[in-house]
Amino acid sequence: MENQTKPAVKRLHSLDALRGFDMFWIMGGAGIFTGLASLTGWPILNWWAGQLDHVPWHGFQFYDMIFPLFLFIAGISFPFSLAKRTAINDSRGSIYKHVIGRGLTLLIIGIIFNNGVNFDFADMRYGSVLGRIGIAWMFAALIFMNTKLTFRIVWLFGILIVYWLLFILFPAHDLGATDPYSTQGNLAGYIDRMLMPGKFCCYEYGDSEGLLSTIPAICTALLGMLTGQFVSSEYLAGKPLRKVLYMVLAAIGLMILGGIWNLAFPINKYLWSSSFVCFVGGLSLLLFSIFYLVIDIWQYKKWAFFFAVIGMNPITIYLVERIVNFDRATKFFFDGFIAIMPETWTPLIEGIGITTVAWLFLYFLYRKKIFLKV
Repeated sequence: MENQTKPAVKRLHSLDALRGFDMFWIMGGAGIFTGLASLTGWPILNWWAGQLDHVPWHGFQFYDMIFPLFLFIAGISFPFSLAKRTAINDSRGSIYKHVIGRGLTLLIIGIIFNNGVNFDFADMRYGSVLGRIGIAWMFAALIFMNTKLTFRIVWLFGILIVYWLLFILFPAHDLGATDPYSTQGNLAGYIDRMLMPGKFCCYEYGDSEGLLSTIPAICTALLGMLTGQFVSSEYLAGKPLRKVLYMVLAAIGLMILGGIWNLAFPINKYLWSSSFVCFVGGLSLLLFSIFYLVIDIWQYKKWAFFFAVIGMNPITIYLVERIVNFDRATKFFFDGFIAIMPETWTPLIEGIGITTVAWLFLYFLYRKKIFLKV
């Protein structure tokens, strides 16, 4: 007799909205706010426009968290999908196959995304955002599947501490640098120079998605998985506000830890430093807590529809914007508005235009129930 009990896995609408909020900034949202800042000159908007770019090396700005926030969200989803597969008696081997297959698929798509169909293997870039998401998520999922809560936490902080110690014990001296956290003297860049083929991005002496710096990214995904485990658990069932409070306190604690660790191991997205993992992990958890409270607990969902449409097809818009020229469509529909408005309005109109075109494309897919999943 077939199992008649279907897995009752509650969908977190807040995850779709938060994922869409994250992708909004690289889909055109940054252009809207930099355009507003340029047009108005308001101090608050000028400050926010300054946040919509990466820091040159050490430090943190909002734009530096877009990538790790996406990886954190991917982590949150895993305990739910694992519970669903387990409930339908999916074999452990099948789950392993899915996890490893997803990781490797994203790695391959990331290489293609960087280089297109390019057979100049010597000059290709092999590190990628999608590749790091795939590999870090894959190893985090394998840790999650094979350990209990205590050892998941041990793995999390063990990786971060060992990663820090590697920088202290093995600084790179091949370029004459003495600072183990500098662009030339860090171990991650040295390993990339020694072992990683092809070209680098986005600093001269290593790859921002290089080999060694992918290891602490596992902890970003694992933080998300621990969050998903906490939200989906029966602990504090019926007391959702208490759950949110605990998540907010954990988020603040992680941000404080990251700030303290920054004094010894600088917050640095390119190195994916241990302090960066803690600080941005805390900020990601804080954002998720707010979205979860408002959307899933208080049930205020309508305002988030705009973001949810983006968040249900994030890989699609990320890939399509690389392949399809949305700029031409934007010019077709918005050049007339640009022509009749003062020149100071141009950046804002262009930002609104490209965001509108991309969102309508995703809305069409949403209405047709077309979702690209890896």
